[in-house]
Amino acid sequence: MNFKSILEETNVFLEHLGLDQEPFGVYYDDTKPEEAYGPKPGIPISREMEDQGQVDMQEVMKTFSCVIGNIWLARKKNSAAYISTEEYGCLGGVFYCSMMKPNLRFIEHYVTTGFEGTPVHGERYLPSPEAMRKFLSKVDPRKPPAKYCIFKPLSHFSEDQKPEFVIFFARPEVLSGLFTQTTFTTGDVDSIASPFGAGCTNILAWPLYYKEQGMEKAVLGGFDPSARKFMKTDELTFTVPLSLYEKMLNALPESMFNVGDAWSIVRKKVNRSAKTWGEKN
Repeated sequence: MNFKSILEETNVFLEHLGLDQEPFGVYYDDTKPEEAYGPKPGIPISREMEDQGQVDMQEVMKTFSCVIGNIWLARKKNSAAYISTEEYGCLGGVFYCSMMKPNLRFIEHYVTTGFEGTPVHGERYLPSPEAMRKFLSKVDPRKPPAKYCIFKPLSHFSEDQKPEFVIFFARPEVLSGLFTQTTFTTGDVDSIASPFGAGCTNILAWPLYYKEQGMEKAVLGGFDPSARKFMKTDELTFTVPLSLYEKMLNALPESMFNVGDAWSIVRKKVNRSAKTWGEKN
């Protein structure tokens, strides 16, 4: 399917789903888009520097900038968001977006139980630094293929520049359509995964992990408490590799959206949800 057809079929899919906002795509490139949202350049960091006591975390945090937060701005402005090794913003995000390896040890404590004898009590998302290390070693994003990791609306791509993954932001009624279309397309009852991770882990690091394993798998995310402030109320994420997304679009004519009446009932609830949140009259 050429990319023009993908965009045309996406509009059909969005109409079926009742979703007003188009999905985003993610790709890697050596050129940063103009007027894109991203972190300011931070001080140099690396595991080696950290081990030698050469990383000042107070200075690092002065340029903190969340990946999901920058995507949130891009969503509102129909623009792009980015992260790079130098413009990293978040010690977790720069690892999960496969821009820096290995991770800094700091996040192993910050995400879990903090640092004994300091005010850093930890986020308590996992029970111990050991559990965090196990998670990080499993997700283990690849080395960056280009200078920037970039997120932007699907319609901003072209035949010459396709996204690696397609990312939806949606509430449960719409997600039920995305979920079911994925299983209908694949015939695989395990075709959707929802592993632990930060907001950016589930829109990119885990999809990359499954792709590296040779698996076409969708990833449901958005459960990270730290990222919730940058998402709509009740909204989650749903990410699929482009190859699977094309198959989902091709399967639309024979899907529940065009056969039977189950979806028409849900579609009414989609409209009701949009009205409840003031997104439709």
